[in-house]
Amino acid sequence: MKQSVRIHSKRTEMNKLFLIIHTIRHLRPIQIRYQLWYRLRKMWRKASRFTYPLSIKREGTPLKLISWIEKPVSLLNNRFTFLNLSKRSAFDTINWNETEHGKLWAYNLNYMDYLLQPGMDTETGLQLIESFIQNLHQNSEGLDPYPIALRGINWIKFLSRTSLQGGETTTRQSPQINASDSSMPGHCEDDEGGRSNLIRLNGCLYAQYLILLDNLEYHLMGNHLLEDAFSLLFGAWYFKEKRFWAKAKRLLIQELKEQVLSDGAHFELSPMYHQILLDRLLDCINLMQNNTCFDGQDKLLALLRHKAEQMLAWLNTITLSDGRTPLLNDSAPGIAPTTAQLNEYATRLNVGALSKTTNDSIRTTDHYSLTTSGYRRFDGKNYECILDIGPVGPSYQPGHAHADTFNFILNINHQPFLIDTGISTYDSNDTRLKERGTAAHNTVTVNKHNSSKVWSSFRVAQRANVEIIKEEKNEVTAAHDGFKSFGISHQRSWLFNAQTISIEDVLTGRQTKGTAYFHFSPDLNPTKTNNEVLINDSRLSFEGAETISLIKAQLPDGYNRLVNYYKLEIVFQNKLTTIIETKE
Repeated sequence: MKQSVRIHSKRTEMNKLFLIIHTIRHLRPIQIRYQLWYRLRKMWRKASRFTYPLSIKREGTPLKLISWIEKPVSLLNNRFTFLNLSKRSAFDTINWNETEHGKLWAYNLNYMDYLLQPGMDTETGLQLIESFIQNLHQNSEGLDPYPIALRGINWIKFLSRTSLQGGETTTRQSPQINASDSSMPGHCEDDEGGRSNLIRLNGCLYAQYLILLDNLEYHLMGNHLLEDAFSLLFGAWYFKEKRFWAKAKRLLIQELKEQVLSDGAHFELSPMYHQILLDRLLDCINLMQNNTCFDGQDKLLALLRHKAEQMLAWLNTITLSDGRTPLLNDSAPGIAPTTAQLNEYATRLNVGALSKTTNDSIRTTDHYSLTTSGYRRFDGKNYECILDIGPVGPSYQPGHAHADTFNFILNINHQPFLIDTGISTYDSNDTRLKERGTAAHNTVTVNKHNSSKVWSSFRVAQRANVEIIKEEKNEVTAAHDGFKSFGISHQRSWLFNAQTISIEDVLTGRQTKGTAYFHFSPDLNPTKTNNEVLINDSRLSFEGAETISLIKAQLPDGYNRLVNYYKLEIVFQNKLTTIIETKE
């Protein structure tokens, strides 16, 4: 018995090592270098009892900004609500390291988006900032670089709006400290001789920006590093700080060229993160168009505008006629600004979407080919269908990617029909793995294995390689090797006509039994009869199915919330043909 346990333990360790190797091999050298450097530096600083000063005297300059997109209401009657979970707290007793609802909830608390929610008054906002400052010395979550970056922009927007509107900027005073203690950890500069509390707020904000500058997220890259750069740009303007400007400019030029693909998609391929980052990009355009501060800013502004135009064009292509974006990869409803809000904001800034022909997006009568992001859109007489035939990406930061190769979503008569199931958590658990897994998408599994090896919360080891075999006006055929460990290749073809879609799945190799999954909108009540499934006036029929199971299950309805729905599981050998008939 003990020997079998030891053997199992060794196998588990070997499997974990195998996953790590196949994950690390895709990382960039800079990520590995900074992973090692930040870990070693943390150990040295702990041994030497190093701490950052939490206040450094610096004047801030209010910024002129046109109206931005307000944040969703997350604070009401002393109740904070993030990710569909709530916690009541008086402002003077807020636990900024709250762990009851997980790390992501604590991060949201520390972003302080609620400063920019509708109806937030100056006095309440300043009380919240005061509470944060008073507890900063014991705040571990809020001093991570990502929350600093997001909170920095929120503070600057709030303080600029308050100042320009002539709002009150003084609140109750904190106990004074000696001048010699003004930069000690755990203290923020207090007023001397009754100076405005704004000086204290600016001192703490400036100190946080120096922490951010010292902890830029090179070890992660992707949207985290881009958010760092956006925030440094705001910090540069607000504090007239050349160091922030130089770093922000270099990072933005580098990362926008890298992260915004030629078809306009953000390279992490999540519509939700695309919307979040486009909102931030428009904020930076708002900043630079309405405030002059540094030489050479016009050149950077031109780049920002061009990238925003590309991103807006991609977003408008991927957005369905009901105004919603598909929940591809890590996406959840109610988190990001809507496509309509982003278009309205862009219009206020005189930013327009590039035409699809100049945005590396090929349009025919009913076919949009978003080439570099791997998505395709086909519009029939009464349906809209989006396919995913791209690789897992980006290769060095697939944290928000799913094992969803050949997934597709379908709207019929402007309503969701076949959907991506979305996500409910970022916690490292079985739910997270299930929601990233192949079976949670409208595609095919073999032996219940994923097409790409997702593991942990944000890791991917082996990835499916995709080959596009044929692409025409109304037809796409592609193959992937995500099941090569079983000696199997999966090929899927879509044929689009005015009111019908034909899908052909072919498995070739040693064993050729697979399972196809179809996930219906929670608003639908399908019924199964023999080899057909009926939903309202639409019908799915199958040729080559060994078994067809209509299963009632649950899927995410945003973070930490589930809803009942129906899914299909079809077991087949070698080949499965699916016909979807849509009717008006």
